[in-house]
Amino acid sequence: MLTAYRLLLTAHFKYMKEAVEKLVKALVGQPDAVEVSEKPGESANTTVVSVKVNESDMGRLIGREGRTIKAIRSLLYAASQKQQKRFVLEVIE
Repeated sequence: MLTAYRLLLTAHFKYMKEAVEKLVKALVGQPDAVEVSEKPGESANTTVVSVKVNESDMGRLIGREGRTIKAIRSLLYAASQKQQKRFVLEVIE
């Protein structure tokens, strides 16, 4: 897990999608069902990273009281601040 954390914090914005994908795949029970996509956001500085997992893994991704997804979003925010960009993590059901 620490490796995924390092990857996310040292990732260049071009590789943010891959970093999120690696982190999410480490958390879920069915890593082959993980789909991560990237699209431009509303402003020029914003990128939206969308994550889709199997229904049975949704609880693992979100975590108790949303703690896991909040932690992933915090890591993404910290990594994006380093590069003066904004990344938004979106979970698709």
